[in-house]
Amino acid sequence: IGQMSKGSVVLAYSGGLDTSCILLWLKEQGYEVIAYLANIGQDEDFDAARKKAETLGAKKVFIEDLRSEFVQEFIWPAVQANAVYEDRYLLGTSIARPCIARRQVQIAQREGAQYVSHGATGKGNDQVRFELTCYALYPQILAPWRIPEFYNRFRGRTDLMEYAEKHGIPVPVTPKAPWSMDANLMHISYESGVLENPKNHAPPDLYQMTKNPEDSPNEPDLLEIHFTRGVPVKVTHVKEGTCKETPLEIFCYLNEIGGKHGVGRIDIVENRFIGMKSRGIYETPGGTILLHAHLDIETFTMDREVRKIKQSLGIKFSELIYNGFWYSPECEFVRHCIDKSQENVEGRVQLSVFKGQVYILGRESPKSLYNEELVSMDVQGDYDPCDASGFIRINAVRLREHNRLQGAAQKKL
Repeated sequence: IGQMSKGSVVLAYSGGLDTSCILLWLKEQGYEVIAYLANIGQDEDFDAARKKAETLGAKKVFIEDLRSEFVQEFIWPAVQANAVYEDRYLLGTSIARPCIARRQVQIAQREGAQYVSHGATGKGNDQVRFELTCYALYPQILAPWRIPEFYNRFRGRTDLMEYAEKHGIPVPVTPKAPWSMDANLMHISYESGVLENPKNHAPPDLYQMTKNPEDSPNEPDLLEIHFTRGVPVKVTHVKEGTCKETPLEIFCYLNEIGGKHGVGRIDIVENRFIGMKSRGIYETPGGTILLHAHLDIETFTMDREVRKIKQSLGIKFSELIYNGFWYSPECEFVRHCIDKSQENVEGRVQLSVFKGQVYILGRESPKSLYNEELVSMDVQGDYDPCDASGFIRINAVRLREHNRLQGAAQKKL
């Protein structure tokens, strides 16, 4: 380390405009930069990104394939929880952040780096998600978009482009896509630019992961998904006989089938943790198929009252993920409770994927709580209809008392 060095920093590097400028700026400030790229399933030329980081002066470049652990350790717990933020968002970006940041911290510890750094802006959720993970595991963080010397110098994209041109940073200009995009194995998100006006419709060429349902095949794909402890362990195409059994293969295959039929598109306005509303467009094909299938097998095998509690835990879990608290004690506790609830969530669900929709066709389980004889309208079974009379009368006591009070109040008027 030279005389003027302020130490070394592991930068979460994407190869794009922001993090390329940040890499060079950190070097100008006297830091040695270790670039780190996480492969979590995005369509990326990692060799080109490596060469770019080396050209810009990165001391080392780490490209880490995190796809399998992303599915098993992060996506699968979200599937078990039926994790959905504000009733619609399946948390594709949110759940990737703790996975990325954890490996960044591991590299910093292994390389003896003093700092970790990222390119998240000062208005978004990602700064919170990255840093809460990093602070939980590693205390020193550099966030350039919150350092006055940086954000006063780079007021926007134009300043970054001028800086890149001045320093020979190759940055492709894509005027056809005036919005920002974040992609990983679970989803692609689109925001900002022309999408900031919530009234504007999404341009037809925006979606990259899913076909327009209108242009999707005219024949459905029939799938059977086998769950154990609330996690998919096997997916079979009923007609073609195609079978996938590893977590990564299962998820990629469901993305392929869902994308082919335009499944999993949403356009929403959501509440960011830092207090503002933002418009986001998301496509989550495989995750949407799994949400439908897991909800079905879970209801089939789980006690009603346990499921009510588990539903509330799923909402809490979704908020914790969205807000960046994966490594908090409360999130660890909630994950443990949800995992416990999944002990008997086992069986097969058959479904149809067609024209943007997922249709459940049937299910079976060795641990089902469904009793066909008990529920049948043709067989009395171990059930006495007379018992329902007392059940109804007892439940009516509260209703009668409520209406008696309301009637007395009306008479006084």
